[in-house]
Amino acid sequence: MAHCSSDPSGKVPRPDSLVLMAGSPGSVDQAMKPVLFEIFGEFWNVQTRLGQGVSASVYRVSSGRASTAAVKEFQADTQSGDYGYQKERSVLEDIQGHKNIVTLYGVFTNRSQVGVATHCLLLELLDVSVSELLVRASTQSRACSPQCGGSQKQGHSMWLVQHCARDVLEALAFLHREGYVHADLKPRNVLWSADDECFKLIDFGLSFKEGNQDVKYIQTDGYRAPEAEHQYSLAQAGMEMDGDSGCSAAVDLWSLAIVLLEMYSGIKLKDTVRTPEWKDNSAAIVDQIFASNSVVVPAIPVYHLRDLIKSMLHNNPKHRGTAEKALLSPFFSIPFAPHIEDLVLLPSPVLRLLNLIDDGHLHNEEEYEDILEDMTEECQKYGSVVSLLIPKENPGKGQVFVEYANAGDSKEAQRLLTGRTFDGKFVVATFYPRSAYKRGYLYQTVQ
Repeated sequence: MAHCSSDPSGKVPRPDSLVLMAGSPGSVDQAMKPVLFEIFGEFWNVQTRLGQGVSASVYRVSSGRASTAAVKEFQADTQSGDYGYQKERSVLEDIQGHKNIVTLYGVFTNRSQVGVATHCLLLELLDVSVSELLVRASTQSRACSPQCGGSQKQGHSMWLVQHCARDVLEALAFLHREGYVHADLKPRNVLWSADDECFKLIDFGLSFKEGNQDVKYIQTDGYRAPEAEHQYSLAQAGMEMDGDSGCSAAVDLWSLAIVLLEMYSGIKLKDTVRTPEWKDNSAAIVDQIFASNSVVVPAIPVYHLRDLIKSMLHNNPKHRGTAEKALLSPFFSIPFAPHIEDLVLLPSPVLRLLNLIDDGHLHNEEEYEDILEDMTEECQKYGSVVSLLIPKENPGKGQVFVEYANAGDSKEAQRLLTGRTFDGKFVVATFYPRSAYKRGYLYQTVQ
């Protein structure tokens, strides 16, 4: 069981405000403890463990079909666990309210059956991480390797890279204005919010106020800025630079540049950034990566993305600029359409059904009304339908757009409808951006 302390913000999580996080809802590992949390007077079942670190574990919890959240439980009786809890709680409470930063719903103390107390954070539950997106891109690359001669890598679409870059830079601009450095930006700490349709930053366990760095070992291998690497090397040797006040917010920009380069190229760069060639001239390697992909992507947007990434990879942190300046890059002024793969990977409350309706049915009013009624009845089996649209003309002609009350319902519908047959046709079900749907912007996706 768990004993709850009061939420310092006075907020209790509302069922309709909680969103889904990466990790399938599979059955609970019986060896995993705890099985239940009592949070704000309500029992929540542990569905699965989403991740485990040195000082904390993260669980997906549910109090019913519409109420899901994440609990980050810090290990008991460890100095690092208690310090990590106090630190992350303090940072999260200080930076709440930005759409691109994970929401903290409250804090509580969990007490096990043998009386061991652990500190916990109740957090917004998000969906797929950039790390998982990179794995899927790599899988797609291997699948096409016979046609590609076994060497070409497949990165993500420019729409997806731009979306992620803008969202993370918005989060960093806010974070840096508040005086904080994230200090552990990596693909695993950038997650998609299905209901808010944006990427969000998580895990502020290494974050610190600029000028008041409390730990010397920050960031993760492969995403660590040169000055952070140098600082850690000195700390290992028992040395410290004169007048060293710690790393600056520029370390976050370095990490983001690596993340974006991996998303664009489909290549993990952990080994590359360790090489002498990278340390001597990272710009030349970035140019080489972009040149190798120049055949499959438009030239002008590629140059803008390349220049944005290079601007954040200067060895001298003072030359990297700021997140706010990076948001002014011409790269963000170019409108991109998503690839169909993007709409399969990134859930939203709106579902789009393809390969269902012939043109002939669209112009017979009686048949059209029957189809609308039948589709509404079918889609309501999987959740609460807010609206349903079947355009009679392009764009979107003959496609079925179904807006659900939340992304949980649309994900369930997508899972159960994909591959089903209607009138002898196999259904193709993808998600669709709710913001575009609400504006009536039914763009043609790139195949």
